[in-house]
Amino acid sequence: MQAFSIKPLLIAMTAAGTLGAATISQAEDPIRIGGIYILSGSAATYGEFAQRGIDLAVEEINADGGILGRDIEMLYEDSQGKASVAIQAARKLVFSEDAAALVGLDSSGVAQGMVPTMPSLQKPLIITHAATPDVTGELCNPFTYRISVNVAQNMKAAAMVAAETNATNWTTIGPDYAFGYQSWEFFGDYLKDINPDVNLMSETNFPRFGAEDFTPFIDRVMDSDAEGVLISVWGGDLVNFIRQANNRGFFDQGLELMFTVGAATEVLSALGDEMPEGVHLSTRYWYEGYDNDLNEHFVSAYMDAYDSPPSYNAQGAYSAIYAYKQAMEAAGTTDGSAVAEALSGMSMEAANGTVTFREGDNQAMVSPNWGVSGPMHSEHGIRTLTNLQIFEGESVARSIEETGCKL
Repeated sequence: MQAFSIKPLLIAMTAAGTLGAATISQAEDPIRIGGIYILSGSAATYGEFAQRGIDLAVEEINADGGILGRDIEMLYEDSQGKASVAIQAARKLVFSEDAAALVGLDSSGVAQGMVPTMPSLQKPLIITHAATPDVTGELCNPFTYRISVNVAQNMKAAAMVAAETNATNWTTIGPDYAFGYQSWEFFGDYLKDINPDVNLMSETNFPRFGAEDFTPFIDRVMDSDAEGVLISVWGGDLVNFIRQANNRGFFDQGLELMFTVGAATEVLSALGDEMPEGVHLSTRYWYEGYDNDLNEHFVSAYMDAYDSPPSYNAQGAYSAIYAYKQAMEAAGTTDGSAVAEALSGMSMEAANGTVTFREGDNQAMVSPNWGVSGPMHSEHGIRTLTNLQIFEGESVARSIEETGCKL
């Protein structure tokens, strides 16, 4: 009778059991997504509102069965508004925390520094806020997408609004980094194309981001021949700017004033009736501007959860998580390269209508919103937007060739 050894069988059974347990464990592990936002300092409310939108999307998706049968788990890191910090945060999220994908970035300067590192991480990034055209332009790569309006799109819309005013001499007040300079450059170029007779003044104003005293720049504009002013100061800086401008009588000068992100509900909520009436305000999404079922659901769910109207940053972050759900389910995997490829050319329905990540530069075709600050909203405690104009994404987008993107 042949001797029978039970040891190999036990080894085989143990290996099979271990493999089965690992497979089950992997299937049950949550899909981790890393969020990198400014979570401290004068612009921290933007990170806070983005978290709100993301957490709402995650709660809804997980309650509906998750993605590929797995829950989403969010991991957040504070960029501190610094590119070096954001890069380290991205590496930590991918290599130490096993994040399958990334969302975020509030600052154009941070985006310019971080985006070139994305191919080395082999994970997709959806930018939900930072607006520099460079990241879907000359710095573009197959792993970087943007779901929000960029500077070029918004400034073409701004120029179309400005061209309808009587202002001839234009200057700017903007932050002393890419967002401020690029806003003025694109605005001026587009406005000159529409009306060659306008004068783009050489006396421009670029206070540092995080400045506490804007009065020298306010006074300089008031003492100039300016008739129109493009103001791209944002976040907590914009709140401080408005309050100091009120104290200086800036809004009594009869100037045409255009605030490139003035209708961010973070800013409007902080200011209340301190935001003056009758000035041009822009936002990447105005919560009362879209008549569709998804917007009705999003606004209602957000109001129920947070008792305040949603900002464009909350909406963009919310939509980014749903974009990953659609892309991962289309790819049938969370593999970074496969998900990035699935995002290319993908269209999705969102609160602000149909959003398409354009093949060739990965920039979403989305609609800038411009309006004029109106009376206080009786329920929400913020300025309303009157004369609201929603510009079609394709109508204000540059061609692929103009972007400089070469994927």
